[in-house]
Amino acid sequence: MKPRAGLRRLAGANTLWIAVVLLVLIAVFGALRPDAVLTVFTVQTTLVETSVLLVLSVGMTYVVVTAGIDLSVGSVLVFSGVTSAMAMNALHGGDATTAGWGVVLVGLLVALVSGAAWGLVNGLLIARTGLPPLIVTLGSFGAALGAGQLISDGSNVAGVPDVLSDTLGTGTWFGVPNLVLVAAAVTAVGALVLGATAFGRHTYAIGSNEEAARRAGIPVTRHLVRVYLLAGVLAGLAGFMALAYFRVASITGHDTDNLNAIAAVVLGGTSLFGGAGSVVGTVLGVFIPAVLRKGFVIVGVNVYWQPIAVALVLVAAVWFDQSRRKARDRR
Repeated sequence: MKPRAGLRRLAGANTLWIAVVLLVLIAVFGALRPDAVLTVFTVQTTLVETSVLLVLSVGMTYVVVTAGIDLSVGSVLVFSGVTSAMAMNALHGGDATTAGWGVVLVGLLVALVSGAAWGLVNGLLIARTGLPPLIVTLGSFGAALGAGQLISDGSNVAGVPDVLSDTLGTGTWFGVPNLVLVAAAVTAVGALVLGATAFGRHTYAIGSNEEAARRAGIPVTRHLVRVYLLAGVLAGLAGFMALAYFRVASITGHDTDNLNAIAAVVLGGTSLFGGAGSVVGTVLGVFIPAVLRKGFVIVGVNVYWQPIAVALVLVAAVWFDQSRRKARDRR
């Protein structure tokens, strides 16, 4: 792949206007309250608050680029957090203050495996049986949440090791929260793989035309399984990150994470019809609702306006995508 083509794919075709929207929002809120908006504290808290959603959205980007959808990631996040917390509790015997990194690593492994298991189920059902992604992931949305509630008796699971919450949850490295560093690393790798590797090219090809991709020799079934597996693994990692930050595996605290991730991906310019989009755009899409929410709180606007504003931007993004596709088809 030529360097310029690789850069274009990394950034995507629609990220410029999304970046402009984000900069305009920051400028408006910054002009209204420069003493509160344009501060290190506000930037840090905004980055931390969006870290978990960003990791979820990276996996969702791959799924949507294939013209799929995954409604289960929020429930998988909950299930992974619950299983991870219960595994660590079993190992440290209820004394979170003395638990070491060995316990934390086991908890991380359990979270990743839990997420991978649900992602694998989604991928196999979608790729091998031909069932619509909407139906399959809607089913696993309920199943994963129900399973998490069953094994936790419907209660939040506490007892997170102090070393995990103090290091990953609230710790910093040269002033940058560790949670943000993890999200940034995942995002960078996700952007590189999608924009500059054969795996990414196959993902775009399947989203553009699945049958043509199959005829070109791309193992479509296997690749779709891997894409949903990736989304599940990242949902598991997001569950572990949320566990570290909140110090508890919450059963009810992530009801809308799946919809927020989809909205972030679409706001970032990834086409719901597949074949177009980028992780860089998704990053911008994640921060538009975050900036709106933070800005409304700071300037004293009723916070209930935030979902209305996000909805308007989301509809505008889908309209822009459809208009672009129609213009391209007329050529």
